[in-house]
Amino acid sequence: MKLSALRNRTALRTAAVALTAALSAALAVGTGSADQDKAPAVTSVTKDGRTWHLKVYSAAMDKDITVDVQRPVDESQPAPNLYLLNGLDAGEGTASWNAQTNALGFLADKQVNVIQPIGGRGSYYADWQQSDPQLGLNKWQTFFTQELPPLLDTTLGATGVNALAGLSTSGTSVLQLAEAKPGLWKSVAAYSGCAQISDPMGRQFVKLAVETWAGGNTNNMYGPADSPLWAANDPVVNAEKLRGTQLYISSGSGIPLMRDVEYYTKSSPGIQGDVNLALGMIIEGAVNSCTHNLQAKLDSLNIPATYQFDPVGTHYWPYWEAALHNSWPMMAASMGIPA
Repeated sequence: MKLSALRNRTALRTAAVALTAALSAALAVGTGSADQDKAPAVTSVTKDGRTWHLKVYSAAMDKDITVDVQRPVDESQPAPNLYLLNGLDAGEGTASWNAQTNALGFLADKQVNVIQPIGGRGSYYADWQQSDPQLGLNKWQTFFTQELPPLLDTTLGATGVNALAGLSTSGTSVLQLAEAKPGLWKSVAAYSGCAQISDPMGRQFVKLAVETWAGGNTNNMYGPADSPLWAANDPVVNAEKLRGTQLYISSGSGIPLMRDVEYYTKSSPGIQGDVNLALGMIIEGAVNSCTHNLQAKLDSLNIPATYQFDPVGTHYWPYWEAALHNSWPMMAASMGIPA
């Protein structure tokens, strides 16, 4: 074989090896990019009578989220969606609407999809600025305002009309979510939520929930006390964004009745299993102050709302269940369905 031919063959072999390596690298990069760009989707649906258990992939959090749905009384007709958010426990334990109340029974004869996301304990359903060692990656605001609504409308054949209700920590969250995407929810009901979070008292309330009870770190959430993210996510500071949303806002005074004493004596969970009567009184008293401050701000902006300030009541479930019943006519009207 001539030397020139040998050199040509060697060159071709070298070029082929290089091309193969380049193609392999390109394919590897392409695969990685596809994984990173995976879109939000309903990955599975399990039906148990009128209850549907959905698995919804959140691209923002790169994981599947469980979303339980109680379907409307007439499943053959499109229905609106009521997002019923749990408090600090986020539906992961027994401190939930499902375990502590008959909310689902009350809503069973209504023409509405009742949406209960499961997960996000201690997160305030917020978009955290960085992952937390204890609570993980939280991008719940993105999930609720961008990823989940269109998926539910398609999967459930919903009307595209939504309402939102939450208690305790999620009584803050529902106002934040409504301000993050005005118009997404026609009505919002906040029960015993501290609406102001950027002042010292409100910030301490958030720290108590996130750090003391849930074990997270609010520095990973909104940063240190002087971070502008606290004010940027404060429902009172941003109250103008609630204009046009129908609002129901309630709280108790913190003064207990005998049934409150009996409830806490039985060690039933409030926002957390270790909340005793004294703490339940203190929390509701603080929440009552926050809620009156929200009322003052909304009044100053001429933004209407329905308020329920009970002269008694501590921080626990029977009061929130009663508030759900009281706020239902407003929410039903906003969604265009019979109460």
